[in-house]
Amino acid sequence: MNQLARLLVFFAVSMALLVPASHAATSKTAVAKTTKSVKNVKNIKKTTVTKRVKSKRPVAAVARKTTLAAPRVPAPQSYGEIAGLHQKSDALDLKSSVAYVIDQDTREVLLRKNDQAVLPIASLTKLMTGLIINEANLPMDEMITITQDDVDTEKGSSSRLRVGTVLSRGELMHLALMSSENRAAHALGRSFPGGLDVFVARMNEKARELQMNDTRYVEPTGLSSKNQSSAQDLAKLVNVAHSEATLRELSTSPNYEVSVGDRTLQYRNTNRLVNNPRWEIGLQKTGYISEAGRCLVMQTKVAGRNLIMVFLDSAGKLSRLGDAERVRKWVETLAVAPKLH
Repeated sequence: MNQLARLLVFFAVSMALLVPASHAATSKTAVAKTTKSVKNVKNIKKTTVTKRVKSKRPVAAVARKTTLAAPRVPAPQSYGEIAGLHQKSDALDLKSSVAYVIDQDTREVLLRKNDQAVLPIASLTKLMTGLIINEANLPMDEMITITQDDVDTEKGSSSRLRVGTVLSRGELMHLALMSSENRAAHALGRSFPGGLDVFVARMNEKARELQMNDTRYVEPTGLSSKNQSSAQDLAKLVNVAHSEATLRELSTSPNYEVSVGDRTLQYRNTNRLVNNPRWEIGLQKTGYISEAGRCLVMQTKVAGRNLIMVFLDSAGKLSRLGDAERVRKWVETLAVAPKLH
């Protein structure tokens, strides 16, 4: 029995030693399999990442095309468009919704279209600004500084006249009438004796003197759509302004330059017709804000007749000039221009 007991003990010990060895072998095999699986997973991930990177470009391209295809925001309508004034036709097929042409000497009305409509007049305002400054007999060599008050907060328009720029009153007048410089016009009103409020009051007082009964001014630049008038009223203003040599000269100047510190600024007339040899222009002013459309007033000589032309709320950038050309050719064609209705 003792021998049998010893054999049983030896067998038990041997089994105990064999089990860990077998388990270790199994673990090594499992580890090897696991390692191989991990490598396979990494390879799969690399392949997936590579495919994703390659597929990024087409997706991004599609996104960009979608952005570019976004609908455009329509331009704001002018007051004339909103009122339906463009729907009225005329014999010359003018692009301006308002037109008024008279013989300056005889006062004969040659053409009229919505001439009593009261609309924003944009920078045509500056013609009254120039008239008030001119009649005040202020020193033209007095130096005026552009301040923060002259910066446009109405439309956010830009200007090459930086805050701190110092120019003479005469230089500011030239830039306002020829190039429609807004800061120049505002500085003229702000520096008027008594200040801006007094200046605007004088503008409205002058309008009443000229029997411009449909006209109202709230500031000297025309950036506000509250500056409004009719074509008939503006013809009265052009007639009076044309009698002033300074306004004739400055408004029809083709170009002008001013020295600002170490810089020289070049300015051009906003009306290209002043450089056209077919035109004899005695006084002119252009204007534009979205509420007013493109505007133009002129005193000009056509076929021996002194004419005043007013065009308001023209839809295209060059259409107001095109309308002026249509009227000039029409007057030249006729020996005696009849009225148009």
